[in-house]
Amino acid sequence: MEHLEFDYDGTGEKPARALALAGVVGSGNLEVLIEAADLGGRCAAVVDTSVRGFGETWRQVLADFFARHGLSDVRVSINDGGATPAVVSLRLDQAAAEIKDAQA
Repeated sequence: MEHLEFDYDGTGEKPARALALAGVVGSGNLEVLIEAADLGGRCAAVVDTSVRGFGETWRQVLADFFARHGLSDVRVSINDGGATPAVVSLRLDQAAAEIKDAQA
């Protein structure tokens, strides 16, 4: 297991909901939890992954996610079972859509 932590500048709105969950940890998949958090406008991400040595890939995927979604004051927690970057982006996008939607 590898544990990674990242910190990003917030670039937009605070979430409409307290939390959102997407995906299920399993073979080749992952679980993404996004929670509202008082981080002074910043965003934090924690990744626990079964695959070692991909810290830079995780950093880039998460930087792209935060740039595209314009969030602030959120904590993203990822439990990864070996998902590809495309699946990671899909699950992040699903959770972001949910946390931004006050009606969900």
